[in-house]
Amino acid sequence: MPPIEHPWDVSASEAVAIQKRLAPLVERQNRFDPAAVALIAGVDAGFPKDTARAAIAVLSYSALEVVETAVAEIPVAFPYVPGLLSFREAPAALAAYRRLKTTPDLLIVDGQGLAHRRRFGIACHLGLLLDLPTIGSAKSLLVGRHAPLSEEAGASADLVDKGEVIGQVVRTRAGIKPLYVSVGHRIDLATAVRFVLATCRRYRLPEPQRDAHNAASGYARG
Repeated sequence: MPPIEHPWDVSASEAVAIQKRLAPLVERQNRFDPAAVALIAGVDAGFPKDTARAAIAVLSYSALEVVETAVAEIPVAFPYVPGLLSFREAPAALAAYRRLKTTPDLLIVDGQGLAHRRRFGIACHLGLLLDLPTIGSAKSLLVGRHAPLSEEAGASADLVDKGEVIGQVVRTRAGIKPLYVSVGHRIDLATAVRFVLATCRRYRLPEPQRDAHNAASGYARG
């Protein structure tokens, strides 16, 4: 796929139009070999003062050990608008990505993928811009409904909106709030859920996502 570019200094209505234009380009099937994944990265962002601080933590998939972490902090140029999170976070995440010396095989993004009103959350946006297999792993529900979820680790239920399965609700730790997992780009839902569960060890969040969150928040791994 050729590089996709668009301006970031846009109005909310222009941002919605960009999402609608790009959403059909999202690939919902595996366009990579899951067995060949060696490096898996987490992406997250925070907002200290008037800036966006994004971090990408690259881990070895075999041992889930940190290989590299990159952080970028830039001024916030877009207001908080529900459903348009990527226009606040993605520019900083892209800046952090450009600082990496390694290239991850798969991204787990702290945020929605297809589980979005326009089927174009930040995981889809970053996946398209970077042309990488990408998973949305969100801590809260944005859109859709699901059946009650049992309390054991690994329990899951389809997340449905307007008759379409847009993700899965996955309990990664027994008795802990679930995650909302959805396709970002170049991956199918079953594979996305499998990678999320495989990278969860002691915590609710997958290790790459947790390490990125800590780096974006200014904390060391612990």
